[in-house]
Amino acid sequence: MSQLYRKAYYNGSATELSQLPEDQGYEVAFAGRSNAGKSSAINCITEISALARTSKTPGRTQMINFFSFDDERALVDLPGYGYAKVPEKMKLKWQHTLAQYLETRQCLRGMMLMMDIRHPLKPFDIQMLTWANQADLPVHILLTKSDKLKKGAGKQSLLSVRNELKKLSLNASVQLFSSLNKSGKEEATQKLDDWFEVNQGIEFSPGD
Repeated sequence: MSQLYRKAYYNGSATELSQLPEDQGYEVAFAGRSNAGKSSAINCITEISALARTSKTPGRTQMINFFSFDDERALVDLPGYGYAKVPEKMKLKWQHTLAQYLETRQCLRGMMLMMDIRHPLKPFDIQMLTWANQADLPVHILLTKSDKLKKGAGKQSLLSVRNELKKLSLNASVQLFSSLNKSGKEEATQKLDDWFEVNQGIEFSPGD
């Protein structure tokens, strides 16, 4: 694993697109329904246990949060969506902001979309995929909490999601992932390396 991700630090939040940092460098967005395991995945990948706050209360993440690795690269934690206990007006505002962010942010290189393996491809997951596809933004799906299923059932769910994506004509790569036992972490990190161009002649060391 690149040392880059272990150097993550909180670098601000935004509730409006006008509050976003300058549109430059490399950004990768992390998105998912409330309680899909997004914060846990961020903490697992960075190996910083309290970087992204986890909560059993759906919809705790209500802002766009930025976690930087260096001057050029940042992970963007998008608001949880779905059944969050917030007013409908706020949900609609989030949806509008998320769509605009995905479709207009020039430095955005990809989106990691978290789905609970037991409840994949809910309507808003499909909406996120649609927005990303319209923006020609690569998407990599993490089927989180894969430890909740036996190995065979997990593989079956993975195949089922891939088949459903084909039926819906939605483009995305998919993998199994568990923050609890860290399975799938290496594959997810490799995808981030590609988007952040970590391995293109650039070496990071703990002292950088």
